[in-house]
Amino acid sequence: MQTSFSNVVATATAYLSEIDPVMRAAIERVGPCTLVPDPDIFNALVDAIISQQISVKAADAIMARVRAALPEGKVTPEALLPFDFDRLRTLGLSTPKARYIHNLVELICSGQLELEMLSELDDEEIIRQLTAIKGIGRWTAEMCLIFTFGRADVLPVDDLGFLEGVRVAYQLPARPSKQEARERGELWRPFRTFATWYMWGLRRLEMGIVKERSRIVSL
Repeated sequence: MQTSFSNVVATATAYLSEIDPVMRAAIERVGPCTLVPDPDIFNALVDAIISQQISVKAADAIMARVRAALPEGKVTPEALLPFDFDRLRTLGLSTPKARYIHNLVELICSGQLELEMLSELDDEEIIRQLTAIKGIGRWTAEMCLIFTFGRADVLPVDDLGFLEGVRVAYQLPARPSKQEARERGELWRPFRTFATWYMWGLRRLEMGIVKERSRIVSL
């Protein structure tokens, strides 16, 4: 998969450079795309739920406590199954987040949700199935499409980092609306994921962030 994804990255980068001078400048400024999908969808979903509406630092601390409580530090449905609601709360999860993760684990362990089958579905069906789960919205599903499934044509217009990157790249006076971002993104099909990645890259440069993006929720 890694070799084929690397080929997609190379094709996408060349295509975006050719069809959009602004994107070409962004690619030259940010450098090679280092996006590498991690197929561990369950870990990504737990991470995303935990990280909602809190700082990256706080989310890192809670995820570290969750891993420390599990055998070999592996976040799996089977490892979390013995954790009831109250025990999840002791790891630092809020009441709603503990409920969301407990529900997610039960759906998977009961066979009602088969995460391993998601990769066979198209993007919108994956989004439909994931957003049917309590605590998972479209943004989280789109981040999973990018960072776990490695889908090439995702445009997350709910992501503020992406919108700010567009503002920087195109020297706009204000952050573009979601509709404006969608319209601008039409030019980037079928490689909108990589255009998004470069918009994130510009935003990170503007903010002076040099650390590699290590989690789906971190800018």
